[in-house]
Amino acid sequence: MGKLSVKYLGLDLRSPIIVSSSRLTSSLGHLKEAEENGAGAVVLKSLFEEQIDHYIHTIPETTGYPEADDYIANYMRSNTVDEYLRLIRNAKENLSIPVIPSINCYTSGGWTSFAKNIAAAGADAIEINVFFLPVDRKKSAAESEKIYLDLIEKLKKTIKIPIAVKIGFRFSNILNIIDQFYVRGIEGVVMFNRFYEPDIDLDSIDIIPAPIFSAENEMRYVLRWIGMASAQDIKIDISASTGVHSGGDAIKYLLAGASSVQVCSVLYNKGISFLKTINARIEDWMDAKGFRSVSDFRGKLNYRNYTKPVIYERTQFMKYFATED
Repeated sequence: MGKLSVKYLGLDLRSPIIVSSSRLTSSLGHLKEAEENGAGAVVLKSLFEEQIDHYIHTIPETTGYPEADDYIANYMRSNTVDEYLRLIRNAKENLSIPVIPSINCYTSGGWTSFAKNIAAAGADAIEINVFFLPVDRKKSAAESEKIYLDLIEKLKKTIKIPIAVKIGFRFSNILNIIDQFYVRGIEGVVMFNRFYEPDIDLDSIDIIPAPIFSAENEMRYVLRWIGMASAQDIKIDISASTGVHSGGDAIKYLLAGASSVQVCSVLYNKGISFLKTINARIEDWMDAKGFRSVSDFRGKLNYRNYTKPVIYERTQFMKYFATED
């Protein structure tokens, strides 16, 4: 392994740069291209819980034959999963880098049994992208967070491969929820999920999807929480996600304490080959600073190691309101 090699979820990565779940990881051709251009690992395009439910609930009923309905529903459910399992198997047969399937879910329900099939298909690990918005005003934060904990407990009983949980930043205490993941045996956390957001079209007076690609300035709030989470006395890997548009952005996340860095939006704009540029920028910076490995500087500026950790808490106040003597 070269100077960019890192450990993530117990897996050996030749680079900390991971291509995150998207259309760019939905075909073997794109996955090979990612490997050829220096990706450390790939997270496959998510299999959605809603997608599976859609197949089941839109099947036409057959009059008087409930057994046939059940058979067709089960076949459609299995066939949907089989397509995903084939992608995993093909990727494992053709790639030398870790292959990490992704499940995008919103409940801790029966879909967790699918994880066993994913593990059996050869997946190196699994990323769980929990898309849950607390919209019930009578449900407490603890009740909402219990969905994550119930899901984790079910998965840990089902599969033995490493699990990473991709979360949003809307928790009352992010550090506590990560700690709860850790004590339940979760190997990694991805920070953060970018939820699908709504926008309003003033011409049509209608709700429309907001732009899905990240902007570079979005990494500011991610940096803070990675810097603080990586400083906790727990052994859980952190993968940075959101706002990575250059090698410099990736370096910042690694300095804050991330074990790996996931990229997506920039690859849509500049192509998968831009992975080479990102890796080259990291290597050039390491050479200039005298670092021989990523571990030499990873977490150097996190909340525990930085000499003025209060800046993680009071950056805006200090910048805009503090007065000079």
